[in-house]
Amino acid sequence: MAIFRRRKKTKITLIIVLFFAVIGTILYRLADRYLIEHVEVVVTDNRTVANTAAVTQSSGQVQSDDWNYKSDNETISVKKVQTGSGEETITYFVADVTFTNSTNLLTAFAKNSFGTNIIENTSTIASDHNAVFAINGDYYGFRNNGVIIRNGELYRDDPAREALALFNDGTLKSYDEEQTSSSSLLAQGVTNTFSFGPVLVKDAEVAGDFDSVKIDTNFGNRSIQSSNPRTGIGMISPNHFLFIVVDGRKENYSKGMTLTEFANLFAELGATEAYNLDGGGSSTMYFMGRVVNNPLGKQKERGVSDIIYIPE
Repeated sequence: MAIFRRRKKTKITLIIVLFFAVIGTILYRLADRYLIEHVEVVVTDNRTVANTAAVTQSSGQVQSDDWNYKSDNETISVKKVQTGSGEETITYFVADVTFTNSTNLLTAFAKNSFGTNIIENTSTIASDHNAVFAINGDYYGFRNNGVIIRNGELYRDDPAREALALFNDGTLKSYDEEQTSSSSLLAQGVTNTFSFGPVLVKDAEVAGDFDSVKIDTNFGNRSIQSSNPRTGIGMISPNHFLFIVVDGRKENYSKGMTLTEFANLFAELGATEAYNLDGGGSSTMYFMGRVVNNPLGKQKERGVSDIIYIPE
């Protein structure tokens, strides 16, 4: 009888040990996938030879105030807009950017490193790169697929979705990653690609029905059509861009926008192309040394893997 009890205790102990071993393995794999930093490339100079034409520094007299910036090459005007009232209030920020000579629109990685789960606040990355203006990017580091070209360099080539390309002639164009090769993009003069979505405006028309749009099949992803904070980039004409950041999730300040509302806003402002970037807690606009919007209604930024910026 004693032997039987000892065997039973041993069996129970083994089951408990096995149970915690399985749980530990699952937790480690989740942490490894979504939390632990994996550095693939350390970027020593984000101003690559391939992108020389697009990184010309501003020169000459600069005129600026809290909401405007003008130099020889670029004009930036930021405007806060509030519509509705009470629970229907929406607050958003529009940056109208025009380049005169060359498209001085760059990207930067958190901690100057390409990989997964590497994050810093938008304002930190912007400050480190002497940015006069910046928004959060596509949070490429949350996923491990997509075509990622930044400042003329190819960092990832795993086609997965409809993406956006910025060309050195100052144009934006959406494209299917599975239909257009990275080598073809680079040959056409692409300086940056963004892999998130969906496409909001294409050929001056709102791009379809957003009711069932899902960005990924990653853990935690769901339909993003409901009202949320949002970040997007659009083009009115070559070298004339729109950047919009919508605040949300704060009662009587801003409920956010649906994708349909976001797309319609870009179209109403004259965008011929527009693309949805990472939103929610990531949505941040930085201008003249400060965050101008209110991330998540808490004045608290969420770390991101990358930004789009204009240097001083």
